[in-house]
Amino acid sequence: MKEIKKVVLAYSGGLDTSIIIPWLKENYNNCEVVAVSGDVGQGTELDGLEEKAKKTGASKLYIEDLKKEFVEDYIYPTLKAGAVYEGEYLLGTSFARPIIAKRIVEIAKKEGADAICHGCTGKGNDQVRFELAIKAFAPEMEIIAPWRIWDIKSREEEIEYAEAHNIPLKINRETNYSKDKNLWHLSHEGLDLEDPANEPQYNKPDFLEMGVSPEAAPDKPTYVKLTFEKGVPVALNGEKLGGVEMVEALNKIGGENGIGLADLVENRLVGMKSRGVYETPGGTILYRAHQVLETITLDRDTQHYKELVANRYAELVYFGQWFTPLREALAAFVDKTQETVTGDVTLKLYKGNMINAGVTSPYSLYSEDFATFDADEVYNQKDSAGFINLFGLPLKVKAILEAERNK
Repeated sequence: MKEIKKVVLAYSGGLDTSIIIPWLKENYNNCEVVAVSGDVGQGTELDGLEEKAKKTGASKLYIEDLKKEFVEDYIYPTLKAGAVYEGEYLLGTSFARPIIAKRIVEIAKKEGADAICHGCTGKGNDQVRFELAIKAFAPEMEIIAPWRIWDIKSREEEIEYAEAHNIPLKINRETNYSKDKNLWHLSHEGLDLEDPANEPQYNKPDFLEMGVSPEAAPDKPTYVKLTFEKGVPVALNGEKLGGVEMVEALNKIGGENGIGLADLVENRLVGMKSRGVYETPGGTILYRAHQVLETITLDRDTQHYKELVANRYAELVYFGQWFTPLREALAAFVDKTQETVTGDVTLKLYKGNMINAGVTSPYSLYSEDFATFDADEVYNQKDSAGFINLFGLPLKVKAILEAERNK
């Protein structure tokens, strides 16, 4: 193995990466550690990060503002695809990792680093997401994954290491949920949530951070009107908004109305099942509105085939395969389908529920003249008899031949 003199660390300031800085210096001959934090909307989690990184041994900290790129180049393409992993997970952590890893590679090359380090555990999906992105842009780069090589076996031991090295932490043993926060969502794992039999304590103080439980939401509904252009949300209640502002505004509205809570047991890429609770208020609204608009703007065959693509697209994102030819090819297919996904969708938000309240589009394929139950001049109901005869012909032939064979 080549000598490691400088390491670029994917740094969040959380428990894992906080102890990794001194650990790297202890185990790699006091190497220089350059910390990099990708700002994808963690908010106050970034406060005081530079001081903390340097205090624990980093030579410098880069804080890269990636929010606009995150929304426009990662979130919106996934939204347009309608990609949802296992029917519920809106991929909040999944598509945040590739953009961060890509920027870390750029800084590692700029810094002339010998290796890139991350704090992902050997049980999780994030190790794959980070490392596949690194391999895509720096295939020869050494990767250090402490969780796969150090003697620490648990978060409890991590806290003990931190205390022994005087590393300040914002958590304690009693509230030590594993969380991941960005502009799109907040995830909660660990502690009582490790047992799927336990109900999440949504009304417990400080558990939910992006909104309230449905029970605590207002007793009157809130209406939101979203305008889309080619599958991309561009206006909220008539006001034009950029991507970051759109997600932030919907997070506030959705959070206030108890929208976007998901409690699920998911199948990790590494093979085990894990239980997580997710808050995705704005994203849940966007997905629902986009889906409603597609019901009147996509023809039947495209809509149904796109559902198949959405499932595969979600797997690719979840599995860390963002920078792959297949994901890019599917994105091109999705973009073609979105050429007519333009229009307005109104949703009524009420205590965790989203109720359709109207949809219009200049490209609508819905025709009241054809769909009406009243008398019409455009559809001859007698035509359906011939259609059914042809459509059912294979069944009819099969039944006739089976009857002859059984005589």
